[in-house]
Amino acid sequence: MRIFRLASVAPRIFPSNHYTTFPLKQDVSSLSPAVTIAGALQEHINSPSPKAGKKIHAGIIKTGFRPDLNISIKLLILHLKCGCVTYARQVFDELPKPTLSAYNYLISGYLKHGLVKECLLLVQRIAYSGERADGYTLSMVLKASASSSLGSRMILPRSLCRLVHSRIIKCDVELDDVLITALVDAYVKSGKLECARTVFETMKDENVVCSTSMISGYMNQGFVEDAEEIFNATTVKDIVVYNAMVEGLSRSAETAKKAVEMYVSMQRASFHPNISSFASVIGACSVLTAHEVGMQVHGQVMKSGVDTHIKMGSSLLDMYAKCGGVDDARRVFDQMQEKNVFSWTSMIDGYGKNGNPEEALELFAKMKGVHIAPNYVTFLGALSACSHSGLVEKGYEIFESMQRDYSMKPKMEHYACMVDLMGRAGDLTEALEFVREMPERPNSDVWAALLSSCRLHGNVDIASIAADELFKLNADKRPGAYIALSNVLASAGKWENVSEIRDVMKARKIPKNIGRSWISAEKAQ
Repeated sequence: MRIFRLASVAPRIFPSNHYTTFPLKQDVSSLSPAVTIAGALQEHINSPSPKAGKKIHAGIIKTGFRPDLNISIKLLILHLKCGCVTYARQVFDELPKPTLSAYNYLISGYLKHGLVKECLLLVQRIAYSGERADGYTLSMVLKASASSSLGSRMILPRSLCRLVHSRIIKCDVELDDVLITALVDAYVKSGKLECARTVFETMKDENVVCSTSMISGYMNQGFVEDAEEIFNATTVKDIVVYNAMVEGLSRSAETAKKAVEMYVSMQRASFHPNISSFASVIGACSVLTAHEVGMQVHGQVMKSGVDTHIKMGSSLLDMYAKCGGVDDARRVFDQMQEKNVFSWTSMIDGYGKNGNPEEALELFAKMKGVHIAPNYVTFLGALSACSHSGLVEKGYEIFESMQRDYSMKPKMEHYACMVDLMGRAGDLTEALEFVREMPERPNSDVWAALLSSCRLHGNVDIASIAADELFKLNADKRPGAYIALSNVLASAGKWENVSEIRDVMKARKIPKNIGRSWISAEKAQ
């Protein structure tokens, strides 16, 4: 094995410990310094720990050695691989005339580190320099346009995807897999599904990544049938495309059963579920309140060894709580090795919705004791628990602590919960004063909570005020408000007013909501 030995330049550029740590695989005695330095840099670039190669750059600067284009490009790549974007930019700026490959390397590095603004400015510089962007460059632009890390001061054309697409066509850029995937994904993320579908249909060869992107786009906008069409047309499927289907179908009660069926089909196709698969199908079980199916999935989770994952624990306890199995939910919660605010919130909310407000408030106190800051949903669950327990003073204390202790401005949902708390306790006058003293104009949920409490206690006067304000906000979208006011008046024996309300509903063509019940068909049999 031979060691680096350069007659003049190498001893001054390479650090003394370089010879003992980086052997060269060939005889370099006859090679020029530039070739040897380029080879050494390449070795560092290919190594799992490239930072040691930065010493070579330091030696180049100290000795005044003037690197050629090849060495400069390798230095650029080295710094990007080390995460030193600033040094990479310095190397780039020192190039007399940057090549397209140099532009592409730096653009890719910027995008990898979330520097979208710098990435797009560099693309703009390519156009001014006279260089012609290739497919790789344009794919980076598309990825940048779809990036969520775009700075607020960077204003992009709304039709950036179309502009890039037109450039591809005008310059006759070859649509390879990388570019076409980036184009479809950018169109999908910008909400232009028709454009994405047009590009998707022009593909010569099937691309499962594009299929997954199209499915996710359709599911996000509620076009389930289109997503199913893409899925069925995909002949070579992977677990990611199955996960996209399960996740999309699990979002609503109408399609949640299909999500479970898709989850089963995925396993029949010899794909083993991963964390994303489990989380999605557990979500479907929550929507369906399918307790037994959820328990079966829980068993699979434990066999797969991912039950200790915080995402799994949170999903499982949320599912059990929504299925009414609050004891199972608490068992999962206690077994979690790590808990976050979502875990605590799900358990608190589960206790509250299953008629255990005391346990919910006890857990809320423990949460603060372990120094986990509650979020807006946590406070909502705690206030709801106070409402169901009739703990008005405790509710006030929690409500006031939002801003006092956590600098969180209460939202309309929290005000509505406070009104419900006071209303359930019979403090309707105080509830009305609370609404009138709100810093913002109350929305329909706040007035609806007050109206519901008036119905509970038969207070006609305040019910009329609440209903009047409610009708001003959205008279046609709250049929329940008409019914609630009608019931309050009926309880007070004011039948003439009841008839007037019924006539108004008929005149405005406001239908009465149809009552529905949800039962388990298996148990019914």
